[in-house]
Amino acid sequence: MSTHPLIELARRSIAYGLEHGRPLPVRVEDYPKEWQVDRASFVTLNKQGGLRGCIGHLQAVQPLVVDVAENAFNAAFRDLRFPPVERFELDQLDIHISLLSMPEPLAVQSEAELLQSLEPSKDGLIIEAQGHRATFLPSVWKQLPKPEDFLLHLKRKAGLPEHGWQEGMRAWRYRVEEIDSESLQYGNHIGSMNFSTSR
Repeated sequence: MSTHPLIELARRSIAYGLEHGRPLPVRVEDYPKEWQVDRASFVTLNKQGGLRGCIGHLQAVQPLVVDVAENAFNAAFRDLRFPPVERFELDQLDIHISLLSMPEPLAVQSEAELLQSLEPSKDGLIIEAQGHRATFLPSVWKQLPKPEDFLLHLKRKAGLPEHGWQEGMRAWRYRVEEIDSESLQYGNHIGSMNFSTSR
């Protein structure tokens, strides 16, 4: 079965990393023009239904194809929550790519306002306070469908107190376009936390 070219690129970058210890070099001009533009992405690796690595950028810093190749390598080998991917695991990895929109600042002044502004299953969320920052991709809503739980666990991830509104708290939301092993066509999902950050 055919695989989306960006998924293939991510897998090739991991394979290249196993051999060379660095991301796959990418010739940007070899890819469609819509993939040559700067775009923020996350690459998530799953194995046997469990998370195996997830790293990406929240803002566009480089061409999409370069971002995907680097994030795939980093998710496989530099997500400190997991040991580096080994060669025997390569064919077992389920690779998922999230393409992020520009984060939108939320004009909220309390936790209640933030919770009310969220759209479960659609919004990714970034919070920042007191020098701590973290994000959850929209896919995390599957595990934490209640906004209160979603925010509580995100605060925990950021190293912030789980209850109450911290002084200087800021929040942004974003949407993602998803690409997975079932995304076969170029146009299906293209316009669809380490900082680099992990999920």
